[in-house]
Amino acid sequence: MRILLVEDDREMVRYLKRGLEESGYAVDAAFDGQEGLRLASAGPYDAVVLDVMLPLKDGMAVVSGMRAEGIRTPVLMLTARDGVDDRVRGLDAGADDYLVKPFSFAELQARLRALLRRGTGETAVELRAADLRMDLVAHRAFRGDDELDLTPKEFALLEYLLRHAGQAVTRTMIINHVWDYDFNPGTNVVDVHVRRLRLKVDEGHKVRLIHTLRGVGYVLRP
Repeated sequence: MRILLVEDDREMVRYLKRGLEESGYAVDAAFDGQEGLRLASAGPYDAVVLDVMLPLKDGMAVVSGMRAEGIRTPVLMLTARDGVDDRVRGLDAGADDYLVKPFSFAELQARLRALLRRGTGETAVELRAADLRMDLVAHRAFRGDDELDLTPKEFALLEYLLRHAGQAVTRTMIINHVWDYDFNPGTNVVDVHVRRLRLKVDEGHKVRLIHTLRGVGYVLRP
């Protein structure tokens, strides 16, 4: 899943970016509202974490601009203001949820998971295909009774494949959702990660789940 973080506090950005990436998200960051709206418009993102008090363009203007452009990406707004009127303004501007600073990182993660489930029309916190399952809350994956030892990036890649089980996904689609915008698309890192993931998921099992579609990309299916 790819997240856009718009926050002018660089220390908070470092903290949140590191934590989210360790949880398997790809994270792009913007430090002012103008850049945040530009990136949100360029997309694609699965969710936006947006501060209210920003230079050049505040969070209210950013989310209003996104909605005016027809961008329906879920938005979680962050603010130091805990007044009801401020929360109402943010929700009326087009935000989907509101989190008041200071907040715990665990709560931020939980709210993001809820927004992402809402955005995909899913309510489950577990993904399954054949005997492969992922617990998105505990951040664990299993093939049968065996737990898979996945890196954060492998977990994110497997989650993306599971969310699109049975569908062909191209390398570009994977890059757009699993890697951030600093990623060099000219490398073969996607193929390398898929190869490593396939070893962990399929090795020792009669039924292979991760398949290569030559000239297209990959698909996860029994």
